[in-house]
Amino acid sequence: VMKYRTEQYRDVYHALQVIRFIKDSTPQVEVFLRMHQLESGRLPRNLAFPLEPEDEVFLAIAKAMEEVVEDNVDCYWLVSSFVNQLNNKYKDSLPQLPKVLEQYLNVEDNRLLAHLKACSAVSKLPYNLWFKKCFAGCLPESSLQRVWDKVISGSCKILVFVALEILLTFKMKIMALTNAEKITQFLENIPQDNTDAIVSKAIDLWHKHCGTPVHLV
Repeated sequence: VMKYRTEQYRDVYHALQVIRFIKDSTPQVEVFLRMHQLESGRLPRNLAFPLEPEDEVFLAIAKAMEEVVEDNVDCYWLVSSFVNQLNNKYKDSLPQLPKVLEQYLNVEDNRLLAHLKACSAVSKLPYNLWFKKCFAGCLPESSLQRVWDKVISGSCKILVFVALEILLTFKMKIMALTNAEKITQFLENIPQDNTDAIVSKAIDLWHKHCGTPVHLV
């Protein structure tokens, strides 16, 4: 399998070099993006074309994956598989997650939800960062890995509980802000020092709400 992947990687890489979409100085994550576009039949006609929102998502995930996976072939294969899983398996689930988050926040802390509604912030929360980029660019890689492991093994709902725990952890800070833009800005740049604890608590919340086998409910 590894030999096949390496050959496939080299072939696609070479094809992109021939059509001058990449050169030796092209950043690695951009190489990954162009390879993915070529393999999925989405390569733009030329390099001047602006990136699509889904390309931005791919780049964010690739940047995070590159920090933890040294080998380029492995890294590209993991990023592609992960993005394909998001686009295929979770295509219908991901758009529902903001509503699901609101439901769980109402259960866990309806005062915080009321504050977000009063500030008209509910629709402006960084859902793109949370649910499309799966927290790439929001959480450091060590914390991300634990979240992505759950997503890869079949639960995109863990993303809701990480978002929920971020809101609960920074409740005092959020309650002190009365402007939707400021709340979003803060949530897009959360402090990085206790993210492992946030993910651990998120996994606990996930088990609390989703962990009971159906026949016991």
